[in-house]
Amino acid sequence: MTISRRRLLKTTAFAALTPVLGGIGSLPLSEAAQAQPAAAAGSAEWRHALSLFGEIKYPAGFKRFDYVNPDAPKGGTVRQIALGTFDNFNIAVAGVKGNIAGAVGLIYESLTTASLDEVSTEYGLLAEAVSHPEDYSWVSYRLRAEAKWHDGKPVTPEDVIFSLDSFKKYSPQYSAYYRHVVKAEKVGDREVKFTFDGPGNRELPQIVGQLTVLPKHWWEGTNASGQKRDIGSTTLELPLGSAGYRIKDFSAGRNVVVERVRDHWGAKLAVNVGRNNFDEIRYEYFRDGTVALEAFKGDQVDWRTENSAKNWATAYDFPAVAEKRVILEEFTNRSSGIMQAFAMNLRRDKFKDARVRRALNFAFDFEEMNKQIFFGQYKRIASYFEGTELASSGLPQGKELEILETVRADVPPEIFTKTYTNPVGGSAENVRSNLREAMQLLKEAGYEIRERKLVDAKTGAPFEIELLGEDPSFERVMLFFKPSLERLGINVSVRTIDATQYENRLRSWDFDIVVSSWPESLSPGNEQREYWGSQAADQAGSRNLIGIKNPAIDKLIDRVIFTKDRDDLVAATKALDRVLLWHNYVVPQWTYNKVRTARWDRFGRPPEPPKYGQSGFPSIWWWDAEKAAKTGGRS
Repeated sequence: MTISRRRLLKTTAFAALTPVLGGIGSLPLSEAAQAQPAAAAGSAEWRHALSLFGEIKYPAGFKRFDYVNPDAPKGGTVRQIALGTFDNFNIAVAGVKGNIAGAVGLIYESLTTASLDEVSTEYGLLAEAVSHPEDYSWVSYRLRAEAKWHDGKPVTPEDVIFSLDSFKKYSPQYSAYYRHVVKAEKVGDREVKFTFDGPGNRELPQIVGQLTVLPKHWWEGTNASGQKRDIGSTTLELPLGSAGYRIKDFSAGRNVVVERVRDHWGAKLAVNVGRNNFDEIRYEYFRDGTVALEAFKGDQVDWRTENSAKNWATAYDFPAVAEKRVILEEFTNRSSGIMQAFAMNLRRDKFKDARVRRALNFAFDFEEMNKQIFFGQYKRIASYFEGTELASSGLPQGKELEILETVRADVPPEIFTKTYTNPVGGSAENVRSNLREAMQLLKEAGYEIRERKLVDAKTGAPFEIELLGEDPSFERVMLFFKPSLERLGINVSVRTIDATQYENRLRSWDFDIVVSSWPESLSPGNEQREYWGSQAADQAGSRNLIGIKNPAIDKLIDRVIFTKDRDDLVAATKALDRVLLWHNYVVPQWTYNKVRTARWDRFGRPPEPPKYGQSGFPSIWWWDAEKAAKTGGRS
């Protein structure tokens, strides 16, 4: 089981809004490009790709990515599940106002796009070339002359600048994320230059390259009723995009249909060959996961990603599976790690003492939960970068130790002498021992038992916790945790509310403990400020839900961002991981390094999925009419 509804950096449908680390690769210029002057003063060579330290697989002029089928047929419809609801197509205010429709991410493009068989490498999409100096103090992107909006108008530097300004103005999350971009300016007919607030941040060129580009002329125009559009408000007017899909139809809160743009300007670009193969992609919305599962069984949707261990173990014993008309398959996740946890709100006094936070971890019997609820499928998370080479382990050594020495006075001393571990339950003896340890920590933090209730020893105020969620399927997890907390004398309530209420409470920091997750790429960088940085702690809508304000962590985040090579990045990230763990900000939950999928057997795919793209569905899959005829239900 994982958390999927929050919009997360580096992993969401809005991949074009997220960062990937930068480096360079050369690009031979077209005749038209050669006729243009070089990039602005202090210019550098034009490049066709960006990667952290110049590790670029595909040379200039490449024909396609290796993992696609260039002859994949076009056609067919795929129906997918979306949970919750939606009331907004305006991504500039996503996460701040309304509930964004997930499908809207398919209609927009960014300056660059990622390959799925390399670590954080980007190639030109709306932009044909990129240039930046050796000190990374600015970057210029040159747009393709053929790039067009769906209404036929060209994509311009003005669109790029408008998009950056809109995200910075209306989204607190991205205002913080793009705060290092101090100026964006048009410096040529098709060239836009971004100036940064300082040199040395290797990630910034690609952060702006990943910017989702919006049509300025459309947003500054009027709708069919003659009313001026407002980029700062939610809307259900069909938006204008530039990508290989556009929204065809929708029913508010129920479904969204996108259709393939048959005359798409970029269909023949190397980065798009073998992609966007379905004529239509439908997103069917369900308020309840159980109903969504039954809809899949009833052939109302074609594809399902299964996040429940219980369902995976018990819910797929139906005739279509036995008859091989429905295929169950797991795909290994090599592209990211994750921290999923019970997250405590440090803005509330009762969670400010690290001993209290550690005590709650001692009360969590993961091993018994894994056995009873999850059929033993999961592994306990022991790192904020779980599942990657960036996860810390053992005692700090070498370069990691050198980095930690720079903050020794400001971090828990145990970092240097003890290996971080989660308490281990799973037996009556372990549980009793863990609860005794938890009670001792709570006493040291100033609490005591009175009339079988945990209270503040000075004020007599009871210790109370609300476990807040939006997903009914997670109630069983919270209810499993509740008795252990109550054995410590804590008064615990479990509350599940709808998605809109939940988002509003998160934005106003109105919660005790929620379940949240922070996915991590293989190349962490500026998003760490959004996750754990002091400035983000007070920004409504930021991903620093915990409310961390710690100068040592800020310093380590900067070290991650300003690394010079891969070895230094790994060491700096491990140091950051270790400090986060030893502050006990969360009660880590569990993870599973594979993506469980179920599908009606109607699709074709390349023989091997891309190394860092999991299944690659639906972007590089296609409709297989012969298979579809055998499954029945629809042609």
